[in-house]
Amino acid sequence: MDIDLEGVSLKELRDLHKKIGREIEGYEARRKEKATAAAQKAAEEHGFSLKDLLGSAPKKKSKVMAKYANPDDADATWTGRGRQPLWVKGHLDAGGSLEDLLIG
Repeated sequence: MDIDLEGVSLKELRDLHKKIGREIEGYEARRKEKATAAAQKAAEEHGFSLKDLLGSAPKKKSKVMAKYANPDDADATWTGRGRQPLWVKGHLDAGGSLEDLLIG
């Protein structure tokens, strides 16, 4: 398919772009729906539901408890994972240790 778009205005091109985007999304949604129905049918033919085969959604990770607290601001905490907050670096640079910052 060869379409000459050289004489088309910018507004018309943008409108066409939006319309093509919507068409692509609709096409993909229809294909996904068709594939899901085929997978469900295949699972049922073997005595399962699609959910039985795929399992449930992954469980969310639980939040890690804070291990260290800023002595000047108890609301500022750190789990000990990832990059050290500035208040931890400042404490260590001043000669302190991580043990000084441990919570309870």
